[in-house]
Amino acid sequence: MESSLEKMVDPTLAEMGKNLNEAMKMLEDNQRKMEEENEKKYTRKDIPGPLQGSGQDMVSILQLIQNLMHGDEEEESLQSYRLQNVGEQGHMALLGHSLAAYISVLDRERLRKLTTRILSDTTLWLCRLFRFENGSAYYHEDDREGLLKVCRLVIHLHYEDYTTEGFNVLYNKQPVIYISSAARAGLSQFICNQLGLPLSCMCRVPCNTMFGSQHQMDVALLDRLIKEDVESGKLPILLVANAGTPGAGHTDKLGRLKELCEQHNMWLHVEGVNLATLALGYVSSSVLAATKCDSMSLTLGSWLGLPAVPAVTLYRQEDPSLSLAAGLTSSHSVEKLRALPLWLSLQYLGHDGIVERIKHASQLSHRLLENLKNQDFIKTSVEDELSSPVVVFKFSPELPHVDQMLHAGQAPSLTGNERYICDTFNQWLVEQLAQLVPASGVDMVELEDEGTCVRFSPLLTSAVLGTEVQDVDQLVDCLKMKVPVLTCTLQLRDEFEQEVKRTVGLSYIEDLSWPGLGVVRYEGQNEDRQEKEVEKINSGLLKKLNELESDLLFSSGPEFGGEKNCIYIGMVTEDLDVSELVETIAATGREIEENSRLLENMTEIVRKGIQEAQVQLQKANEERLLEEGLLRQIPVVGSVLNWFSPFHASPKGRTFNLTAGSLESTEPTYVSKVQGTGTTPPPTPTSSRSKQFPGQKLFKRSLRSPDGFSETSSVTHTDDLEKAEPRPSASATGQENPEQMDENALPTQKMAEDSPGDGKVQPLGDECTKSEEQESLR
Repeated sequence: MESSLEKMVDPTLAEMGKNLNEAMKMLEDNQRKMEEENEKKYTRKDIPGPLQGSGQDMVSILQLIQNLMHGDEEEESLQSYRLQNVGEQGHMALLGHSLAAYISVLDRERLRKLTTRILSDTTLWLCRLFRFENGSAYYHEDDREGLLKVCRLVIHLHYEDYTTEGFNVLYNKQPVIYISSAARAGLSQFICNQLGLPLSCMCRVPCNTMFGSQHQMDVALLDRLIKEDVESGKLPILLVANAGTPGAGHTDKLGRLKELCEQHNMWLHVEGVNLATLALGYVSSSVLAATKCDSMSLTLGSWLGLPAVPAVTLYRQEDPSLSLAAGLTSSHSVEKLRALPLWLSLQYLGHDGIVERIKHASQLSHRLLENLKNQDFIKTSVEDELSSPVVVFKFSPELPHVDQMLHAGQAPSLTGNERYICDTFNQWLVEQLAQLVPASGVDMVELEDEGTCVRFSPLLTSAVLGTEVQDVDQLVDCLKMKVPVLTCTLQLRDEFEQEVKRTVGLSYIEDLSWPGLGVVRYEGQNEDRQEKEVEKINSGLLKKLNELESDLLFSSGPEFGGEKNCIYIGMVTEDLDVSELVETIAATGREIEENSRLLENMTEIVRKGIQEAQVQLQKANEERLLEEGLLRQIPVVGSVLNWFSPFHASPKGRTFNLTAGSLESTEPTYVSKVQGTGTTPPPTPTSSRSKQFPGQKLFKRSLRSPDGFSETSSVTHTDDLEKAEPRPSASATGQENPEQMDENALPTQKMAEDSPGDGKVQPLGDECTKSEEQESLR
């Protein structure tokens, strides 16, 4: 083509065209190179580090995930403790997730047959295990999602045009969903947010107040609420009941609720931990009524100790189109593989293994409940003492007076502050039990009427933590040790408050959220003291108290929300001498305050003494020049004159007496060759503490036994956690107060001036005389 073009056109034009093509090609190549370089720069700058390059090897990726799982040593030990109880059934569940990913790449027909088989088998097994006949199953990750899909199904059932008209059909007749006030927090808001319904569609049903359990739904009140909603033109569609409330584990009266739902054409959905007992041979009648409900949600992962298995919602619905519209069923085969981990785990455990795990959790609850019956100051909140998988108890100091108050016709109750303090002490009890017996799985729960309580729910924790009978026995033993500590501390709080208020210089700080004896602040007698001075004194006081040999725990309070510049005192035992404790705090605070004041005064005295010494030594140097004469000051003449006729001058220096705070001459020291002691200082105030016997710790009252021997107890709640490092005590030094020293023992200091006017002060002696001779030579 080019040769024919050259023949047709002028050779000059052909040459120009060729050069133009080469130039354009060069420009395009340069532009392409610039774009590639810019792209490389962009990639290196914006792509995250782990994704740069050609990828990482498998070992590096696994090492990274291991480091993320085990952050530090404490978390690593806790995580390893939890993982060691997963067991082989947990490995089967984990294998199910990997197999699901592998199976998803099969061809469509084979995948459809396999997923159908897995889904149908798992649904049949669960319906048989939990006595739910003719049911279907929906598998979901979020345990609330099953209830959400059921709500959609019920809306489709009551509103035929909902599929085409949408929310317009809900305008004329607003749906109403009823939920117990004992349900888990945030459930109503979750349903409304996901369905796009107003909060007015949710009706919160109160629990019983007069008869029955205070954690069960009030059926009579529910019936009245439904009738009122019907009369106002609303449409009741769904009732959410509990077979084991999230807090106390109580079961609603499901039989009566089912009758009420049938009367008003409502759907009954049940959830709760007590549904696990449906797999046992013996089931209480209250829980057995759940088999007649329309749907129920099961959380098999926590019940059987299976990690990462989905929750299951069993429901009864004959119309598959409505189930598909509500999202309870799916046409995607991959979504049906959610049941694969359960399909593998249920086969591995078998019926006996499933029943054994649920039965073991129920036996643990029963054993704890039997031990708590004979425990003083412990109040339990259990629905059925024979078969209750959840045990809720609390420390209740008013129980010993309940019988007297009942005979007097009074209702045993606590005031506002007393209940707040009781909740604080129960919160401390939960933390101690969970720390001492971590395998028990106890946690804290807030109930509306009982307040803060300890909850033991082995169905949710025992399979994962591996809780055994000995763990329950250890929990009871720890509880028996903690209850006397709680009782004594609560009884001594008032006495401590009164003692602090009677003591000059101390202020009692009321902090109801502190689980301990109380809070005190040392303020001294000076009311105009600045905050920094108070902080300095109280920090020093806290340090001194912690150095004492006692069983008490002194701290600066909680990290957040506590009072500033205070001394927080922890739990105590019955042999505590409150008056001695308060006296020691006040005396130690006064010592620190006096030492601080003495240090400030001494600093000022020393400063003035130095200035006075400089003036006096300046005068002494001038007098010495007059005595020696002018000739001795000439460098060469003075040396010769001093050689033939030495000048003997007594060394004149100054000593500063720290005790008297005065400047004195050093002539008596050189004459007598003994350093003077000065005047005797006044005695430093010290605390008048009681006599401490050998081996007895501070702040302990001597408990007299019948034989007349003195016994003291030095075992407290701090010994249960870990042994603290030994701290130096005042008794070990052989002095009542190791910080106080006899000021007469302080050596007096001699000061002199190197040269006139230089402002330096040093001890005087023979070195002063030599310096004078050297100066005269100069």
